[in-house]
Amino acid sequence: MDLKFTAEEEAFRTEVLDFLRERLPQRIADKVHNGRRLTRDDMAAWHATLNEKGWLANHWPREYGGPGWSAVQKFIFENECAIAGAPRIVPFGVNMLGPVLIKYGSEAQKRYWLPRILDGSDWWCQGYSEPGAGSDLASVRTTAVRDDDHYVVNGQKTWTTLGHYANMIFCLVRTATDVRKQEGISFLLIDMSTPGIEVRPIITLDGEHEVNEVFFTDVRVPVANLVGEENKG
Repeated sequence: MDLKFTAEEEAFRTEVLDFLRERLPQRIADKVHNGRRLTRDDMAAWHATLNEKGWLANHWPREYGGPGWSAVQKFIFENECAIAGAPRIVPFGVNMLGPVLIKYGSEAQKRYWLPRILDGSDWWCQGYSEPGAGSDLASVRTTAVRDDDHYVVNGQKTWTTLGHYANMIFCLVRTATDVRKQEGISFLLIDMSTPGIEVRPIITLDGEHEVNEVFFTDVRVPVANLVGEENKG
């Protein structure tokens, strides 16, 4: 087995190195190398730089805005970024929600939400964990009750990373209680500005504010924001 890069792959590596030298701000690289916290502006700036280049969502299919890279190109890019001190992109929109929408979203959802992930119009956070439901997502208790063309959401999410920056949250919510607990869960996209949502900071032991609690009180979410099938989230 020959593990050396091909000439084309080496040419791509050179392109990546040139890009990093030209476009990665030294102040951001210094923060990454020294383990200092990045600001919202730092993260958003690098997101925008990668999107402008067309390299932000390097695992997305080309038809949705990905670059169409091979697995080796992805490795080269990620490896050189780590060496250079480039920040990891905020994963919630690009890495978590994007692939779910590509596979399970309606055409209307893909047309609307995917470009907004790429251009930074929406900052997403993840609404999975709850008190008593962390890795055991079958224990999710936040409910969503259908009311005509809306769901009414009540409950609490916790450990919501960067939720204080987000304008959108994707949530797992319980839409049926008369089934086994591993079922009856749905996947909703929720606007954080909707009345009834409250974000409370959790200050961690190092004095930083990275995670949050999010409370939902009679929050009305359009049924159009359901991704995939109800009860199959």
